[in-house]
This record gives sequence, structure tokens and C-alpha cells, in this order.
Amino acid sequence: MPHKITLTGSATGPLREYDRYVAFDMREKGSPSAPKGLKKSTFISYTVFVAKKAFNKTGLTKKSIMHEKILIQGEPTLDIPIDECPGEIGVICFQITVLPNKNDKEDNESNDKKEAKQEASKAQQEVASTKQEEKQEPVATEAKTVQPEVKETPVQEQKAAPQKKQLPTQPKGTHDVVNFDEITVPEAFLKTRPNPVKTEEVIEFVKRTGHLDKPLTIDKSSKVLKDGYRRYIVAKTMKMDNVPVVYDDQK
Repeated sequence: MPHKITLTGSATGPLREYDRYVAFDMREKGSPSAPKGLKKSTFISYTVFVAKKAFNKTGLTKKSIMHEKILIQGEPTLDIPIDECPGEIGVICFQITVLPNKNDKEDNESNDKKEAKQEASKAQQEVASTKQEEKQEPVATEAKTVQPEVKETPVQEQKAAPQKKQLPTQPKGTHDVVNFDEITVPEAFLKTRPNPVKTEEVIEFVKRTGHLDKPLTIDKSSKVLKDGYRRYIVAKTMKMDNVPVVYDDQK
């Protein structure tokens, strides 16, 4: 009898389309303990193969599969070519299901509570402002003294504005930001396969910060990639329009 396998989580790599099926990578945590003398398994990477008809019924897309939590039921296989199966274990999917995200429900509930509090505070401010206006209407001199306070608020906002511009938006050491499509990758890089574990770490970093952890190294005149092929793959996976770079001749 073939072994059955069940996986839960999100895709860790881009969706790859073939003639009659699609494939994507997933990973799960390994065993928390191991026999004496053996290293603990932090996680195991899988490559899942799903028939196109079954995949299309889920409503998933190339973008949403990276964020939606899914359930995979199938069996492991060793008959897939290595170039189509970058994961440690290949899985033939019999059933794929999109799981509800509990965080979304909690976020919606918290947002509703925040909106209710904001509306209540606005109502209190309006009541307070109307009472102040009623008190200030009979006295003309008091209305004049209030004007300097109104003028001071834009000045405070102007002082706070430069601080927002100083926030870092690119990794340390960046020389320039170039269009991703302008970068040329040599064939020597295309024949290699970066470590999926480190690649996933960079993807998680981009999801948290919105930018790469380190710039790519390119030739300034030809835009040919010299170093950072792993980050090039991450930028392509996350569909980044612009990427930070360091010029090879200015290192």
C-alpha cells in the first residue's frame, strides 16, 4: 500500500505550470527530537504536483497561493525528474483545500472595535468643540487669542515631515536602485540552484520589511549580475519592480 501524506501551510516558491499539471514548493517543521547522535531536522521541503483541473477549482492564483493557507493530501513519489522537483520530497496531490485564515477574522474584529472607538471619540470631540464655541461667541477678544494656536499646528506638522523621509527604505551599502528588467543574468548563474532554506529566509525578510536584506552586485555599464543570484530569484518571485544594487567597480 502506498504511503499517504498530509501537508498544511503556504507555498514557499512561485507556481510553475506544465502541460497538464502545476507544481509549487512547501515546507513543514521537522521532528522536535532525534535519536542520539543525529542532528535535529528543522524543517522538510516538499514539491507538490497538482492536476490543473483540481487546482483551478480552488480559485487560487500565482499570487494568492503564496499567502493562503492550504491543505494538501496525497502520496510521496520518486518518479519526478530532479529539475522539476527542487524539494527534498515530491508529493502527488489527490486533494487540495484552501483553509480559512483565523488571523483575518481576528483582524476584522479588532478593526471593527477600533472604528467604533474612533467614532465615539469623534462624537465627544464634536460635543466639546460646540460647547467651546458657545462660550467663545459673546467675547470677541477671546476669538483673537485663539488664532496663534491654529497657526502653530501646521509648523509642527512640517517639522515632523523630514523625520519620515529619514526612515531607511533600502539595505545598507546600496549605491543605486535600478529596474529589475534591466539586469542581465549570466548562464553560469542560471545553471546553479541556490539553497532553498536560505532563499526562504530572504523571502520572509522581504515580506516583513518590503525590501531585500542586501543589494545585488552588478556591472555599472552593462547591468550584468556579478553577485547575489539568490536575491535576484527572490526579487523575481516577489515581483519587485526595482531592486537595490552595488556597482562592481565601486566596491
